[in-house]
Amino acid sequence: MSEEATSNTIAFNRKNPLIARLVRRRLLTEGCDEKETWHFEIDLQGSGMEYTPGDSLAVLPKNDPALADDIVKALHLTGDEIVTDANGVAMPLRQALVDSCVITTPDKKFLNKLVEKAGESASDLARLLEPDHKDALNHFLWGREIVDCLLQFPSLKWEAQEFVDILKKLNIRLYSIASSLAAKPNECHLTVAVVQYESHGRQRKGVCSSWLAHRTDEHTPVPCFINPGKGFRLPDPSDDVPVIFIGPGTGIAPFRAFLQHRQATQARGKAWLFFGEIHADTCYFYGEEWDTYLQDGTLDRVTTAWSRDQAEKIYIQHKIVEQGADFWSWLESGAIVYVCGDAERMAPDVDKAIHDVIATHGGKTTEEAAAYVEQMRKDKRYRRDVY
Repeated sequence: MSEEATSNTIAFNRKNPLIARLVRRRLLTEGCDEKETWHFEIDLQGSGMEYTPGDSLAVLPKNDPALADDIVKALHLTGDEIVTDANGVAMPLRQALVDSCVITTPDKKFLNKLVEKAGESASDLARLLEPDHKDALNHFLWGREIVDCLLQFPSLKWEAQEFVDILKKLNIRLYSIASSLAAKPNECHLTVAVVQYESHGRQRKGVCSSWLAHRTDEHTPVPCFINPGKGFRLPDPSDDVPVIFIGPGTGIAPFRAFLQHRQATQARGKAWLFFGEIHADTCYFYGEEWDTYLQDGTLDRVTTAWSRDQAEKIYIQHKIVEQGADFWSWLESGAIVYVCGDAERMAPDVDKAIHDVIATHGGKTTEEAAAYVEQMRKDKRYRRDVY
C-alpha cells in the first residue's frame, strides 16, 4: 500500500513523518498476568494530518537501549565509534543501533557475514543457510536474535562500520487506528499488545510495542504517518446495509473507529460486534463503550468469547457457529463481514466457521458454501485486515 496519507494538507510519509506526541495511555488489561495491552492517544493538533476509519498508523520506533548495549558489549566495542547509518547520517554506533538499524531478528545477509568471519567454527550454521534447509533454519532462528548469534561466536572481531553495513534499516510498524476524527478531532488512538516472551535465557520484547508502552512519555517524539486501508471501509452512513465486525484481541481497534464513526454520522443499518479475549474481567477492551453503543442504537448486538474463563477454550469462531442461524440471516440480508486480527490462526478459523454456518443454515454443500463466500469477496462483502 502507498505510504502517502489520504486527504492530507501535508503529505506525511516515511521521509517526512509527523513528529507527534503520545498524550494519554491506559492499560486495558489491568489485573491480567498473561498479557499486556494498552490504549494510546496521539495528539494531531495543528498537524493537518487526516485519516479515515480503516486506515493504519505507521510508527517509526526506537530500539531498546539495553539491547543495543548488549550488542556493543558482544562486539567488544565501546559504542562511541562513529559510523554512517543506512540513511547516510554519521553518528555514534550505539545511537545507530537504537535509532536506525534492525537489531533483533537476524537475516540472511547478517548470517552469511557471520559464517564468513567465523569460518569452520560456523559450519553447522553454514549448512542451515543452504537452500534445501529452509525449515531447519527457521527452527534454529525462532526466538533467536542478533545478540545471540554474536555471543555464540565471542572471539570474532568486528569493525563498527562493518557491522552496521550488514544490518537492515529499522522499519515502520503498522497499527490499525482505533478512533474516528468525526468523534475525536485532532486525535489518533491505538490498541497495542506488548510482545514479550523468554527464549534462550533472554527476555524478548517487541520493538515498537515495548517502546510505546515502556519507554515513551508525553515528551517523547513519535514519528508517524497514515497508511491507507482502502479495502477496509464502512458503507455510506445512509445505507441500510448491516455490518458484522469480528475483531478479537487488538483486532478490535478498527471496529472501535468504525463504531465511533457510525455514532457520529448516525449511520443506518444494523451492527453486530464479535469480540474475544482470554478473561472477561480483565480483558474486555472498551466494554463500557460497547454498552453505550447498545443503548443508543449504534450497535445492535455484541457477542463475546472468553478463552480461559472455563475448562474448555472458547474462541470467537465457536460463537459464530453458536449464533449461526442469526449470522446466516444477516448474511442473507446483505451484511458486510469485516475481520481484523491474527492471520495465522484466528482468520482461518473464523473463515471456516463462516463456511460452516453457510453450509449448515443455508442448506448448502461444501462447494456451494465456498462459492457463496467467493461471491461475498467479489461483492466486497467479506473484508479482512489480518496480520
